[in-house]
Amino acid sequence: MSATTPLEHWVEEVAGMTRPDRIVWCDGSEEEYQRLMQGMLADGTMVAVNHDAYPNSYLHRSDPSDVARTEHLTYICTRDKDDAGPNNNWMDPAEAKRKLGTLFEGCMRGRTMYVIPYMMGVPGSPHAKIGVEITDSPYVVANMRIMTHMGTVALDALGSGDDFIPGLHSLGDLSPDRRFIMHFPEERLVWSIGSGYGGNALLGKKCLSLRLASWMAREEGWLAEHMMILGLEDPSGEITYMAGAFPSACGKTNLAMLVSPLAEQGYRVWTVGDDICWMRIGKDGRLWAVNPENGFFGVAPGTNTQTNPNAMAALGRNSIFTNVALTPDGLPWWEGIDPERKTPPPGTIDWHGKVWNGPAPAAHPNSRFTTPADQCPSISPHWQDQAGVPISVIMFGGRRARVAPLVYQARDWAHGVFVGAGMGSETTAAATGKVGVMRRDPMAMRPFCGYNMADYWGHWLEMGRRIPNPPAIFHVNWFRKDDNGDFLWPGFGQNVRVLRWMLERVRGTADAVETPVGLVPTPESLDLDGLDLAPEKVAALLRIDPADWAKEWRDQGDYLAQFGDRLPAAIREQHDRLGQRLGVTAGSR
Repeated sequence: MSATTPLEHWVEEVAGMTRPDRIVWCDGSEEEYQRLMQGMLADGTMVAVNHDAYPNSYLHRSDPSDVARTEHLTYICTRDKDDAGPNNNWMDPAEAKRKLGTLFEGCMRGRTMYVIPYMMGVPGSPHAKIGVEITDSPYVVANMRIMTHMGTVALDALGSGDDFIPGLHSLGDLSPDRRFIMHFPEERLVWSIGSGYGGNALLGKKCLSLRLASWMAREEGWLAEHMMILGLEDPSGEITYMAGAFPSACGKTNLAMLVSPLAEQGYRVWTVGDDICWMRIGKDGRLWAVNPENGFFGVAPGTNTQTNPNAMAALGRNSIFTNVALTPDGLPWWEGIDPERKTPPPGTIDWHGKVWNGPAPAAHPNSRFTTPADQCPSISPHWQDQAGVPISVIMFGGRRARVAPLVYQARDWAHGVFVGAGMGSETTAAATGKVGVMRRDPMAMRPFCGYNMADYWGHWLEMGRRIPNPPAIFHVNWFRKDDNGDFLWPGFGQNVRVLRWMLERVRGTADAVETPVGLVPTPESLDLDGLDLAPEKVAALLRIDPADWAKEWRDQGDYLAQFGDRLPAAIREQHDRLGQRLGVTAGSR
């Protein structure tokens, strides 16, 4: 049958290049999902877990070379190199297509080509985006079914039109030397080959929903952000919605699913999303946010019933585990799943598929769970509202042993954009192998901004001029340490006390003191009842050290300088003003 629609023409074109043995159009049904799973169980791609304990759940083990995001192999391909900016790897679009075209030629011989229509966003919403991913990985199909609205719902919304974002993916030969993730934002196109891992292969996630969407958002006047979304319910039953950007290993998912120790007082947290946030200006002059995903792709190690009981409840069924260990009882296991147990039970099979005998971790440090979002006990009743939820607070946060206080508020929108632009976080062993290295990660978008970061800050500033009632902006740091290297703040569920202070600041009922960096809580304005925090600890949590901040100011300046004349004047002015308030000058660098 000859192709009649733009989508059919594209599928035909890709098939001619990749030469699959057969083509399957995915409908997203449960029957299709079970067929895929049975096929992967038969060929060893999937392993069954204990279905009595984890109904309808499975384990996948990646190639050992293919276990994480590959920023050094991820490119933004724009006609003008400066449009990609110093924050991205760049390749000329024509060169990228020549390079990958050779790799894609005949790469699906002997394989099935799956066509995955999917929707990012809420079905029926005019703001949803339709993508179509072509892949030769049934594991990708299964994960996309959990993470997106996949199949017939997307195909029906597309109809015979051409308003879809194409993504071409192949496992290739999984060689790191032939692994590339290429984004063509001017064409709204993604090509990815050589990896079956997460965001490298689930093209609706980081590729479409952040790298391409950030470019589209600038063109169309909205924001596509690497942010969780939560609702904080107060004793009156009113819910205030907050969005927050945090780099890896900074507790974003835990915060989104927080179980509040103040629930008896009436303060409860509702989960709207844990990773991606699309925000548009509503008719009421506020920013309204949607979570475009349909599931959670969470980091397993460290997740347990103490750190994130809602995540543990959510992943208890209909889940896919990737690169975790498996106990003799068929239970998924990872480091930290049981705070009382440092090593797995004897006979546990590690993430390589071999009997674990230490000392290496049994689960990979970046092992994952893919779980439907609607299984989370704290999921908001409004998480699928077509208009989204109104955002009153935006928070930026990083992992800093010194420098940043527990929380501070930006003076206004422009100052808040500067706070986000200058944010940084210290790396962990799981992320880089090096501990405590400071890495600038503006708005937690360093790996995900699809264009020049200076232009991205300019877009944020422009959005601020267009939002009649903008959210208040805050910076948080749960990871400040004392001189002995111990954390000063208990973190986890107790972070709701900081959320409560933000809520009260928005309502004008909480006190703060002016500091050179922003507005910091008075000790009395934080609800610390029952925490047993000595006054000197509280003072240390909130302290602004001039010497530390003078160094921070210089480091921020060095980072911002790489953007040259493209850096918005307002960001440069905010940096100068911070120096003036700190009593340091450009000459002191």
